[in-house]
Amino acid sequence: MTPPHRRFPGARHVLASACTTALLTSCASSTSAEKAAPPAPVAAAPAAPPASKPKPTYGTFGFDSSGMDRDIAPGDDFYGFANGAWVRRTEIPPDRSSYGMFTTLAEQADQRNRELIEAQRQAPAGSEARKVGDLFASFMDEAAIEARGVTPLKPELERIAAIGQREQLATVLGATLRADVDALNMGDVTTDRLFGLWVAEDLNEPSRYAPYLLQGGLWLPDRDYYLADSPRFTELRERYQAHIAAMLKLAGFDDVETRAGRVFALERKMAQAHVSQVDTRDISKANNPWPRAEFTKRAPGLAWKAFFAAAGLGTQEQFIVWQPSALTALSKLAQSEPLQAWKDYLAFHAVARAAPYLPKAFVDESFAFNGKTLTGTPALKERWKRGVDATNHSMGEAVGKLYVAKHFPPEVKAEAEAMVRNIITAFEKRIDALTWMSPDTRTRAKEKVGTLQASIGHPEKWRDYSGLDIVAGDAYGNAERAVRFEYQRNVAKLDQPVDRKEWYMVPQLVNALNSPQQNSIIFPAAILQPPFFDANADPAVNYGGIGAVIGHEIVHSFDDVGAKFDARGKLENWWTKEDEAKFQAAGKALAAQYDAYRPLPDLAVNGELTLGENIADMAGVAVAHDAYQLSLGGKPAPVIDGYTGDQRFFLGFGQVWRTSYREPYLRRIIMTDGHSPGPYRTATVRNLDAWYGAFDVKPGQTLFLAPEQRVRIW
Repeated sequence: MTPPHRRFPGARHVLASACTTALLTSCASSTSAEKAAPPAPVAAAPAAPPASKPKPTYGTFGFDSSGMDRDIAPGDDFYGFANGAWVRRTEIPPDRSSYGMFTTLAEQADQRNRELIEAQRQAPAGSEARKVGDLFASFMDEAAIEARGVTPLKPELERIAAIGQREQLATVLGATLRADVDALNMGDVTTDRLFGLWVAEDLNEPSRYAPYLLQGGLWLPDRDYYLADSPRFTELRERYQAHIAAMLKLAGFDDVETRAGRVFALERKMAQAHVSQVDTRDISKANNPWPRAEFTKRAPGLAWKAFFAAAGLGTQEQFIVWQPSALTALSKLAQSEPLQAWKDYLAFHAVARAAPYLPKAFVDESFAFNGKTLTGTPALKERWKRGVDATNHSMGEAVGKLYVAKHFPPEVKAEAEAMVRNIITAFEKRIDALTWMSPDTRTRAKEKVGTLQASIGHPEKWRDYSGLDIVAGDAYGNAERAVRFEYQRNVAKLDQPVDRKEWYMVPQLVNALNSPQQNSIIFPAAILQPPFFDANADPAVNYGGIGAVIGHEIVHSFDDVGAKFDARGKLENWWTKEDEAKFQAAGKALAAQYDAYRPLPDLAVNGELTLGENIADMAGVAVAHDAYQLSLGGKPAPVIDGYTGDQRFFLGFGQVWRTSYREPYLRRIIMTDGHSPGPYRTATVRNLDAWYGAFDVKPGQTLFLAPEQRVRIW
C-alpha cells in the first residue's frame, strides 16, 4: 500500500502543492520604493445583475475583495495585491502543511465524503456501497486495531525474514511491485518500493498498452535528501535513522540502531543511482523499450526471472524503462549489498507503509517524522479525515459515484462543457494568429486540437470493484488487498484493448489533468465549484478561475512535453526544425525567468523542472482571457464595483493561487514538484499585454517587463 504522504504531485495536472507567503522574494529589491495607486474605478455605473440571478456563493460577484491589499501596487506584487489581506489573516490549520483554495475545497469534499461513506454502512451486505462503508468503519475501529497489534503484518515480515539467497530476494521484491507511479498523467514518479509499475498507452504505438518501470526504493522525498551537503539535511538524515530504529523497535526487532544504519546506507546507495527530477520529466530520455529476455544482460544483479514471475509479469515480452541508468544501478545493488541489509530495508518499508493501519504508537511515530519533520505540520489529522483518505485511496471511484450523484448537478456539467468548447475555440484562434509558426506545423497543431477530448465531472464508465474483498474489522488487510487489486487491474490491462476514456483522477478530487497519450483533459466534479467556478458569478471571474484551469490543461498538450505527442497520442515529432527551435528558445526564456525567483533565501525555483507547468499557466490564462473576450460578443464588459472586466478576470486568476506554506513543506515541493509555488504562478501575468493595460503597469515597477522581454509561446 502507499500511504497518502508518499504521493507527490507532478507535471501534468493543475494543482500546486501550495504557495509561499505573499511577496515575490526576488522582486523585493525593486528600485521603486513607492507603491502605485490601486486601479482607479472606471466612470461607469456598475452593471446590475438580473433580479432573478442568485447571489454568487463566493464574495460579492465571484471573488473575495476583502482578501485584497489595495496598498500594494499590482505592478509591484500582483499576488500581494490580490491576496495580501487574506495572507495576513489566514493561519495554516495545525493538521496542514499548507493552506489555500485547493485546501478549502478539499476539506469541503472530505466532509461531504464522510457523510456519504458513513451512510453506506446500511447498504446491503456484499454490495459495492457496503464495501465502502465497511472499509471506512474498519479504519475507524481503533479498539480492534489496537487489539490486533502488529499481527496483521507478521506474514509479510516472516516472508522477509525467510530470505536466504538472492533469488528469494528477487521473489520478494517482485511480489511487492505495485502500480503506484504515473509518469505523465498524474506525474507521480516516486515509490518507496524498489521499482514502480505504470501501465499506460505505449509511447510508440498508443493503440496498445505497455508496462513502464520507474526508479524507486527511497522513503525520503528525493535523492537530494540523502546527498545534499548542508547542516539542514545532515540533521534530517540523523532524525530519519532514528525514525527507522523507532519503527523497527515498535515492530519487535532487536538491535534497531544497527539495522537502521544498514537501511539508511542501502537507501543512500539507491539515491546515488537515481536520476534527477529534471531528467525524469525529459520524455526524450524515457522511451527505452527493453525485451524481458535482455534485462539480465542490461541490468545484471537482480534475478529478473524470479522477479517478473513473482510480479505476475513472467510472460510479458517487453517493458519500457523510464530511467535505464537507475534501473541498472539498482539491480546491481541486489547482488552487491548484504542480504541482511536488504532484509532490514524490506522490513522497515513494510512497517512504515502499514503504519496508518496499525496501533496508535505506529501512527504517532510515523507522523512525528513524515508529518512534523518532513513537512513541518504540527498536528495529526483527525482520524475521520485519515479514514476518508484511506477509503478514497482504496475505492476512489466508488466514493466518486456517490459524490457525483449528490453534489454534481447536470446544469454545472453543461455550463462547464460550454466553457471548455469556448476556450478550445479561443486556442484554435491563437494558433491561427501565431506569426512564428509555419503552415506545416500549424496544420498539425490544429489537427491535435481537433482531436482533443474533454471529460467533465466523472468518467463515462465506473470502475468495477466486485473483485475486491473488503472484510469488516480488517483495516490493514483491506488496504493491502485494495492496493493489490489495483495492481492486478493494471496488469490485466496489458491483454486488453486500450480504453481511451479511462480516468486517472477521482471525481471528488480538487484538481484537473491532461493525458498526452489520450490527448484528453479531465475536470473532476470537486473543482467545478467556487472560487473556481460558480454559475451565479460574474463571467470574468469564472474565466479567470476555472477558465484559466481549462486553458492550463489544454496547453499541457502543447507544453515542452505534450508538444512531443501527435494527435493520436504517439511520441512523434510533428514540428518543422525551424519552428521547434523557436519553441524551445521561448521555453528557455521562460525557464530563465522562473530561475530568478527565490522563495527561500537558499533555494530558487527550478525553471527547467517547472517549465511544463509554467508554459501551461502562462498560455492557459492567455487563452482563457481570449475566450472571455469572445464571450462578450463584441459588447463592452460591464464595470462592477469599480472594476473593469479585465481587472476582475485577472483578480479571479490571482485568487485561486492564494496559499500559505510551512517552510519544510515549501522546501520539499521546490525540490520535487513540477509546479512553481503559487505567487510565482500568479506572476506569469507579467508576460501578458492585457494585464499591463488592466492595471496600468508602468516601467520601474517590480513586475514590469518591456514588450520584447515578455515570453510568448502560444
